[in-house]
Amino acid sequence: MASSNKRKTTMAKLNRERKLLERRAEKQARKVARKQAAADARANGGRPLDSGSQLAGQAEPVEELGHPKGDDLGD
Repeated sequence: MASSNKRKTTMAKLNRERKLLERRAEKQARKVARKQAAADARANGGRPLDSGSQLAGQAEPVEELGHPKGDDLGD
């Protein structure tokens, strides 16, 4: 027969189990994101996307640090 003295799950155990479930969900989310990034890279000719949703290597050029364009210091 079953015992009438049922043990209760402690809060520590409940917290450990909840934390474990959260870690598993985060890991699954990273896995899905990694697969999606690989699929996007294949769809874009092997080039990964940057965070600005533009193709890498097609961003607008950035001026070099130093003198502004058209400033001739040698004259």
